[in-house]
Amino acid sequence: MPSAVESPLIGGNDVARPRATRLKYSGTLEKYTYSDVTPVIGRQFEDLQVRELLKADDQVYRDLALTISQRGVVFLRDQDVTPGEMKDFMLRLTEQSGCPESSGLHVHPLTEEGSELGDQISVISSEKQKKGGGLTHQLSDVSRLASAGWHSDITFEPVPSDYAMLKIHTLPATGGDTLWASGYEIYDRLSKPMQVFLEGLTATHDAKFFLDEASRLGNPIREGKRGSPLNQGSSLDAVHPIIRTNPVTGWKSVYVNKGFTKRINGITKDESDVLLPYLFSLVTQNHDAQVRFKWRKNDLAIWDNRSTWHCATYDYPEARAGDRVCSLGEAPYLDPSSTGRREALGL
Repeated sequence: MPSAVESPLIGGNDVARPRATRLKYSGTLEKYTYSDVTPVIGRQFEDLQVRELLKADDQVYRDLALTISQRGVVFLRDQDVTPGEMKDFMLRLTEQSGCPESSGLHVHPLTEEGSELGDQISVISSEKQKKGGGLTHQLSDVSRLASAGWHSDITFEPVPSDYAMLKIHTLPATGGDTLWASGYEIYDRLSKPMQVFLEGLTATHDAKFFLDEASRLGNPIREGKRGSPLNQGSSLDAVHPIIRTNPVTGWKSVYVNKGFTKRINGITKDESDVLLPYLFSLVTQNHDAQVRFKWRKNDLAIWDNRSTWHCATYDYPEARAGDRVCSLGEAPYLDPSSTGRREALGL
């Protein structure tokens, strides 16, 4: 079993500490056909089915969790899996990766009571976006750049997402790709003095615009526990370290995103207004730190929200829809003994 981190941790919360860290790959996934999509991020499996994995032993889940966390995102083609099975799978994946016992599946603040697919399923729908719902609608009010949509899921919660799974079942004839970018790679592209400087800072993540969305749509915000005892109420904001350690890999990643991060703390607003756009630009302007996935019907992606950002491409008029499940991990922290990805791999 993986050993716990022994060095002092910066940030986080004792209620939501990871139970285990730094998994070790045992090779159980080598029987499947796979390929890395880019040198930095993304792996695609051709013959791995989530429904088959539901019968697998715990070591397979640990190997898959490590693979996702190292490669950032894993793509699975042509999946025959129901929303209920997706929830079962995600609970087991996050548990075997070492998430805190208090963490479960996230309930989005805008999820309606009595939702047909259950509280933990978010329906990703272009038709809903046209009616003006969610993050993309909010960002479109302030930017016409497609890159404005880059984000990591639910970083406004004190305990944000570790893994997320999305299955797309309704697609336009062309278009609707999704892009992911590596937070590990962005960290490694910072100079050493900048890395050290940012490792001493936190940032405020805020999604109070969801309160306006809930009021406009006539649905009350979900103020009860949203998958963790620390995620409740209507504040919809949290403070996280700018550089966080992924407990599964032990690698450092930049952890700010255009969707939710509003302010770097401990420095002046002018300084924050200079630094945040620079960090965002490292994500949007480095295409060699990104992977772009062209969906086919019933394809599925699983990614690590602690170390990636993603952005949908709205270049189609037809309907596009899918189901998403987000599991919750630990409260973000920085382990001073952790390293960057390149250093860990000897690159």
